[in-house]
Amino acid sequence: MDIAHPSTFVKDLVRIRVSDRVRAERMADPVFGTVFTEHMATARYVEGKGWHDARIQPFAPMAMSPATAAFHYGQAIFEGLKVYRTPDGSRQLFRPEENARRFGASAARLSMPAVPEALFLGALGELVAADEKWLPSAPDTSLYLRPFQMATEEYLGVRPAGEYLFGVIACPVGSSFPGGTAPLTVWVSDAYTRAAPGGTGAAKCAGNYAASMAAHTQAREAGCDQVVFLDAVERRYVEELGGMNLFFVFDDGTLLTPPLGGTILPGVTRDSVITLARDAGHHVVERPYTLAEWRADAVSGRLREVFACGTAAVVTPVGTVRSPEGEFTVSGGEAGAVTEKLRDALTGIQYGRTADPYGWTRRTRQPAAATDVPPVSSTPRQ
Repeated sequence: MDIAHPSTFVKDLVRIRVSDRVRAERMADPVFGTVFTEHMATARYVEGKGWHDARIQPFAPMAMSPATAAFHYGQAIFEGLKVYRTPDGSRQLFRPEENARRFGASAARLSMPAVPEALFLGALGELVAADEKWLPSAPDTSLYLRPFQMATEEYLGVRPAGEYLFGVIACPVGSSFPGGTAPLTVWVSDAYTRAAPGGTGAAKCAGNYAASMAAHTQAREAGCDQVVFLDAVERRYVEELGGMNLFFVFDDGTLLTPPLGGTILPGVTRDSVITLARDAGHHVVERPYTLAEWRADAVSGRLREVFACGTAAVVTPVGTVRSPEGEFTVSGGEAGAVTEKLRDALTGIQYGRTADPYGWTRRTRQPAAATDVPPVSSTPRQ
């Protein structure tokens, strides 16, 4: 299935800012999230008018009032997904409809108007078409897309804003495993929690990440790559890493992952891994799992592998766990066979190296005729 490009997008592609030589230099070894393409997709929302003014324009700073609502009251959400180059030279996205749905759910949680799925997908397709030259072709590289939405009304007052900006920016990214899949060392935070019941844990909102930075700093000071968050009520149950979901692999082939329920982000990669694991014959259980169980199962050898998963890092093994009570390792701190098998199965589909029996991938193509694409609709506030 292809992603069509809504004809409602106005294109400002006249300004050529980057030569082929400079582009190649910037793409040679990009640090994640630091090199951006030449254009961005944007659309505006005004209460009573709905979404309008969809356009592709040069990537550039945006002028905003010091009273912009997002700066003061935190109405800001985002998504993350990748464009992959396939062996035949085509470009494809992986389950972008799921990102669109989660984006809408995040908007609803923060009392923001939902971006229509056609607009969301159209913005992705149009931006990829405009900046196709920025999609790397080296093995395991990709073009990372960052859709975002923020309140832009100028006011000071605790209420949902009446004006919003939706945008998509892009950056080329190198291989997620340039030196192989070295297992992560993770820090269990005893001082901070990520989300509480009734909070915004299931939303991909900016405030969640700001609140997690103190725990990430603590993890780095302990010599760790990532932080593990426990539940906010009993401080016993493992929930997720700072930006990834967790899976535990046992000696009988069973996979366990903490359940969703409002405090854990419902990862697209997480959902994909569950499907791939079950189809490979693994029993997958979603249930609460305590840190004490993690330690005991690792010591006994019953727990054979642990891995984290997310858009940026895909599937990454976890080898060592540190906390104020000490540290322990899983399976000698080495990557496991199940982790590698699932990573290979997932990336094979994403990059088009293997068949996609699930219909997860979406090829991007040139703009469709205006009569083939529905207009951008106005959407009431949720």
